[in-house]
Amino acid sequence: MWPRRRRAENDPARRAAQYRVDRENAADDADGAVTGEDAGSGAAGARQPHRRMDDRALWVDTVVDQAIRRGEFDDLPLAGKPIPGLGGTHDPDWWLKNLVEREKITGVLPSAQLRQDDAELDETLDREHEEERVRAVVEEFNARVVDARRQLLGGPPVVTPTREVEREVRRWRERRRARGIR
Repeated sequence: MWPRRRRAENDPARRAAQYRVDRENAADDADGAVTGEDAGSGAAGARQPHRRMDDRALWVDTVVDQAIRRGEFDDLPLAGKPIPGLGGTHDPDWWLKNLVEREKITGVLPSAQLRQDDAELDETLDREHEEERVRAVVEEFNARVVDARRQLLGGPPVVTPTREVEREVRRWRERRRARGIR
């Protein structure tokens, strides 16, 4: 047992840690960290554990107040809006979906790419000027959905529905009429 103790005393990391602890204790004693009640009741060495946290909290409040005065919290993206994702059901993949949406990640997985293409299909069709091109775009989209369903590469299943070509052409015409385009 004696050789172990001798090695511990020669350990520089242990000596440095002990030095720091001794300095903090001496500083606390010098600052009068012993309360009057504790000193009168004979509980020597009892310290106020919250004194440092109170100082730190005061410093944080000061820094935040200064930042508010400088206007660093003005025009934040969600100012005055509800925090997204607080309501509704629990989704274990919420973080992944938010990452894909926030970073606009595309092409990683066929299912994710098809979902994004499905959401943007109306805008894509609205850029077309001819009915034949609208049909071709919808048929190409449907072919990609069917091909993705047939692949056995693993990953999340492809749940993107195919689009009915005639229905999409009708909707395209209606949107054009609503905008005043013939």
